[in-house]
Amino acid sequence: MPPNTPTMNTRPIRFLHRGAVVEVADAAPTRTVLEWLREDARCSGTKEGCAEGDCGACTVVLGELDDAGALQLRPVNACIQFLPTLDGKALFTVEDVAAADGKLHPVQQAMVDCHGSQCGFCTPGFVMSLWAGYETHCQAGQVPGRQRLADELSGNLCRCTGYRPILDAAQRAYAAPPVRLDRAPVRATLQALQAAPPLHYQAPGQAPFHAPRTVEELADLRESHPEAKLLAGSTDMGLWVTKQLRDLGELIYVGGVAGMKTVEMTPDLIRIGAGVSLEAAWQALAAEWPTLRDVWLRFAGLPVRLAGTMGGNVANGSPIGDSAPVLIALGASIVLRRGAVERRLALEDFYVGYMQNRLAAGEFVLALEVPRARPGQAVRAYKITKRFDCDISAVCVAMALQLTDGVVDDVCIACGGMAATVKRASQAEAALRGQPWTEATLQAAMAALAQDYTPLSDLRASAGYRQQVAQNLLRRCWLETRPDAPLPESAVSVWAREVDA
Repeated sequence: MPPNTPTMNTRPIRFLHRGAVVEVADAAPTRTVLEWLREDARCSGTKEGCAEGDCGACTVVLGELDDAGALQLRPVNACIQFLPTLDGKALFTVEDVAAADGKLHPVQQAMVDCHGSQCGFCTPGFVMSLWAGYETHCQAGQVPGRQRLADELSGNLCRCTGYRPILDAAQRAYAAPPVRLDRAPVRATLQALQAAPPLHYQAPGQAPFHAPRTVEELADLRESHPEAKLLAGSTDMGLWVTKQLRDLGELIYVGGVAGMKTVEMTPDLIRIGAGVSLEAAWQALAAEWPTLRDVWLRFAGLPVRLAGTMGGNVANGSPIGDSAPVLIALGASIVLRRGAVERRLALEDFYVGYMQNRLAAGEFVLALEVPRARPGQAVRAYKITKRFDCDISAVCVAMALQLTDGVVDDVCIACGGMAATVKRASQAEAALRGQPWTEATLQAAMAALAQDYTPLSDLRASAGYRQQVAQNLLRRCWLETRPDAPLPESAVSVWAREVDA
C-alpha cells in the first residue's frame, strides 16, 4: 500500500433525516436509499416505479454544504442512489414537506387545488422536485416561468393527468405566501458531520466502500485497489444492481473529492473536473456555446443531471452517451491520473471498442479540458429520441465548423448511436473541409456520411433510420449556419420561445 494511503478505520454511515442524525452500520453498500426508506425507516411516501432513475416516483432531495458553507438542495432518484453516498448529507422526503401541524406546503396545496394528482403514485416525486425548485428559486428571489418549471420536472413522469394541471400547480405555488425551510439547524448538523474523517465503510460480510475527500487520497486508493470500481453519481452503476443484480465488490466513491468538482476557466481552456455534475458541466459549456442549450436540457432529467457526472458519462464509454460526441466535436482532451502521474489524450483516442477505453490499471479520469470558443466557430448538437424529455438517444450528432467568409476552414463531426463507440465522420469532414458552405457542399457531405458508419438496428431505431437522421441533421446544421438566411433560434428551439427567470 502506498505510504500516503489514509488509515482505513471503518465507521457507520451518518446523515440527517427527519431532524435527527441517523447511523447505519449493517446495510450492504449497494442498498439503495429507496430500499432503506421504505423497508428500514418505514417512510413509504417515496415510491418505486422503474428502479432505473427514469420515472421520478422515487424523487427525494439531498442537502449538502457548498464551499462557502451554504446549503444546496438537489432532487435525485432514490432508487439508484446507494446508501453510503448519503454520508454527511441531509435527506428530505415527502414526509418532510408539510408543516408540523399538518398544514400543506404551497406546492402540495397547489397540487390539490389544480387537480394535479389522480392515481397519486407519481405525486410524491413531483412534489419533491417542485419543493427543491421552490426552495432554490425563493432563495434567489425568482419566480420561474412555465418552460423553466417544465425543465425542472423533466425527470418526473405522470401517466394520468398529463402535465398541464401539474404545471398550473407549479406556477400557483409561487402566488401563495412563501413557506421556507429553516436552513440554520440543517447547516449546523451538516457542519458537525463534516468534522468526521472520510468514510471507510464495511458492513458484515460485505465488500468495503471508500469515500476519499482529496484527489491525493483518491489516487492512493485507486493505485492500491485497482480492482475496485469507481462510483460517481450511480446513474448507470445503480442499474447494474437494480436491473442486473450484480455484485459490485469494492467501491471507491468520488462524490466527496472536492478537487474534482470544479469548473475552471482559463484564456485557452474550460477544465471540467471529473466529479462535476452533468448539470454544472453542461451549464458551463452552454455558457460558452449557447447553441448547446437544447442538448443540455434534453440530457436526461434534472435529477439525473444533478447526480451524474460528465467525467462518469465519458468514462462509461456508452456509444449513446451524449457528452462524448459534443466534447469530441469541440476538440476536448481527457486528463488521466495514476498515483502522482497525469497524462492527456485526445478524447477521440480514449475509446478502443464497445465500452472499452485506454484507462490503465490504477488510473482514473481526473478532468476534461475543452478549448475555448474561437471567432468564426459554429457549434451545433442534436439529440434524437423517441420521447422529447429524459430519454436515451437513438442518434446524437455534434458538429463544430470553423467558417471564414463562407468557407469551411475546418470541421469536426462526431456521432453517437452510429457505431460501437462515439466516432468521427472523417469522410463527411473531408467533403466539407476547404469548401464553400453551400448546399452543393452539403449534399457531398451527406453522401460521404453514409460511408462513415454502419449503424445497427435495435429497439430505439433501425439502421436505415439512424443513417437518414444523421444525414438530415447535417442539413439542419447547414440551414442554421448557412451564410444566407440562416434559421433563427426561435425557429429551432423550444427554449427560445419564452424569456425565463
